Amino acid sequence: MIFSRFLWRSQKKVRQFIQEHFSSIQIIVSYYVLMTFVSLLLFYLPVFRVPGSQVSFLDMFFMAISTVSVTGLTTFDIHAVFNDRGIVLLEVLFQVGGLGIMMISTAFIILSKRRITLKQRQLIMTDMNQPKLSGIVRLIRITFSILLWFQVIFGAFFSIYFYFSDHYDNWRDAIFYGFYQSISAVTNSGFDVTGDSIIPFANDYLFLIIMMFLIFIGGIGFPVLMEFREWLFFKKEKHGLPFRFSLFSKIALLAFVILFIGGTLLIYLLERNHLFAGMTETNRWITSMFYSMTTRNAGLQINQLSDFQVTTLIIFSMLMFIGCSPSSVGGGVRTTTIAIIGLYLYSFLKSEDNVNVFGRRIDEDDVKKSIVVFMLSLLMCFFSVVFLSATEEHSLIAIIVEVASAFGTTGLSLGITEDLTSVGKIMILLLMFIGRIGMLYTLMLFIPKETRDLGYEYPSEKIIIG
Repeated sequence: MIFSRFLWRSQKKVRQFIQEHFSSIQIIVSYYVLMTFVSLLLFYLPVFRVPGSQVSFLDMFFMAISTVSVTGLTTFDIHAVFNDRGIVLLEVLFQVGGLGIMMISTAFIILSKRRITLKQRQLIMTDMNQPKLSGIVRLIRITFSILLWFQVIFGAFFSIYFYFSDHYDNWRDAIFYGFYQSISAVTNSGFDVTGDSIIPFANDYLFLIIMMFLIFIGGIGFPVLMEFREWLFFKKEKHGLPFRFSLFSKIALLAFVILFIGGTLLIYLLERNHLFAGMTETNRWITSMFYSMTTRNAGLQINQLSDFQVTTLIIFSMLMFIGCSPSSVGGGVRTTTIAIIGLYLYSFLKSEDNVNVFGRRIDEDDVKKSIVVFMLSLLMCFFSVVFLSATEEHSLIAIIVEVASAFGTTGLSLGITEDLTSVGKIMILLLMFIGRIGMLYTLMLFIPKETRDLGYEYPSEKIIIG
């Protein structure tokens, strides 16, 4: 009794100390660091390993970071190190890394019918990158259900499809890999557990189209999924007004569509008379569409990446750098960041004071954050490319692809990951972690919880620009 009371008081003091001295962002990031080490310990358990497999500590730590950030870059062959139980463990960790630690933990709290405290709601808001507390639990409940149902439904579909289309000759493999492909696509993990990624499905149009759809579901953003669900069940007669999507959903969808169509056209035009020369017209367009989608975060491939032209690989790197929408399973600089910068440039050229779109004005702070995030992300990736060019003996384009893939948590590579030096691997794993938590949160991680306001402003003065 005395011990339990002492333990309860100690826990209370620790929680109070953490809440007083650490911001929500610092707590969330510490959770991801802790999850990385938990994953590392699990990877070393013999029950998940192929007997006799040997992997260095750095390579296994690299794998843990890649798993928690759902990147897909590895320094060893997964199927040679992890057994089937290890693959299942990866699928579980994909959920934690892709959907977010707070979404998973909150889902269990909801299922256990426990009360969610205000501090927990603040942490959820931070992890989900949401601007307000209201409706945050409902967002988690709805999006978690949507994503889980998509994984289950299409996992079952792939299992049946794989068996009857002779991709696998027994039900056990069909079910095992059917669910893996479904989970991998929704969480945008991109890990290759067979050694061939999904290259054997290069001419299976139905499979590729469904995979693109699942990648879209995972990458469009959790708030967008919730609003689409509300739109489907919305009754105008009951509310008296038509359904209105939020500005975030409109910009996220617009940016996603523009990047998807633009990427498809560029890839098609660049590879039409090169890699796609011997393909049918339908195959050319499907392949172009698939790479326009998968390079944004999933990291799956149906061709050897080295077969593409250098110009196409640069386009891939740009798409990987942008990544997916905020509040999604993806990483990168995020689509809305690029969209806001594009809208700001358009408004500047038109000499407009405000950035307006869809009948709304974008807040000035959001414009500033977008510019800061984009510039610092670009500088960080540029520095990483320069640094790796000095430490690694690989071509420049291979290093650019590796850096963009790590920051965008994509997983595509020209095969140099395993051959990186120890310093190079550390640089890439840092990029993967920053890409997962986001550049904005990385910056705010080093800001003290209490910031001092000067209480006054300096006089302004014009300077010459350009």
